[in-house]
Amino acid sequence: MFWGNFLYLSVNMWGDAPPIFAEELRFDDALWVELTEKMAADGLDLLVIDLGDGVRYDSHPEVAVGKAWSTERLRDELTRLRQLGIEPIPKLNFSATHDAWLRQYSRQVSTPVYYEVCADLIAEVSQLFDTPRFFHIGMDEENAQDQRALQYAVMRQHDLWWHDLLFLVDRVEQAGSRAWMWSDYAWRNPEAFYAKMPKSIVQSNWYYVDRFDVPEEGRPRVLEYADASLCYLDLEDHGYDQVPTASTHTMLDNFADTVAFCAKRIAPERLLGFLQVPWRPTTNQYRGIHLAAIDLVRDAKAAFERGGAVS
Repeated sequence: MFWGNFLYLSVNMWGDAPPIFAEELRFDDALWVELTEKMAADGLDLLVIDLGDGVRYDSHPEVAVGKAWSTERLRDELTRLRQLGIEPIPKLNFSATHDAWLRQYSRQVSTPVYYEVCADLIAEVSQLFDTPRFFHIGMDEENAQDQRALQYAVMRQHDLWWHDLLFLVDRVEQAGSRAWMWSDYAWRNPEAFYAKMPKSIVQSNWYYVDRFDVPEEGRPRVLEYADASLCYLDLEDHGYDQVPTASTHTMLDNFADTVAFCAKRIAPERLLGFLQVPWRPTTNQYRGIHLAAIDLVRDAKAAFERGGAVS
């Protein structure tokens, strides 16, 4: 079971216009090294890297921002991470809510050009990562509410959402990796999710606050965010492999609470690991929260391995 952290290379997944969208990479090299070395020292052994437009891909250099990493730079960093004992996992978020990094292709969703570009990028990233064990494809929050601040809003629904999801998963699997995604589609679409979602896809429900109680009168079928911790139980009931995901985004106790809740309720053979997601750029402005996020994983891991309470 792994203990993972998440770091941005690019942050152009949160808006399609300045100041949120940046034409140049927002990234601090020294902080990246400090954080990854601390991860290794503190016993964290997996890193999800949100790549976006932070790499000048050979297949589609037109999506890269200024100061994006070369593919050679990326390969060097992946080698360094592995030497530290950290397994690097790529993430390209193909949710229509978080795909501004695709630039012009984010306005061509579900067209032949879009499918070709997504396939090219998955194939190239898989090769750059030497066929990673997992490949995170995002796919969260694709709805009108979460796009209300975007200049260009588009969402796939019903059969089209499923078609595109399965297209992406197929390309990941053709490249030799296992697809990994966020699970929030299940909150409001449980019937379709549990009928159609392949068990081959690793599921990461995400929940960042402190309501982990299970109602005595039975769990609601359709979940809102306040109830989203219950999605861990629904996924377990349906036999999905999971990586529960916590964050420092709202409160610092969330990672320990997530471990305590899920370790008791998810079968060990389906609990692949835990993931911490600070949701802050890899810049010195957020150094403190990044360091704290790693500390929280270290402490929860130690408590889990002792077999005692996580606090």
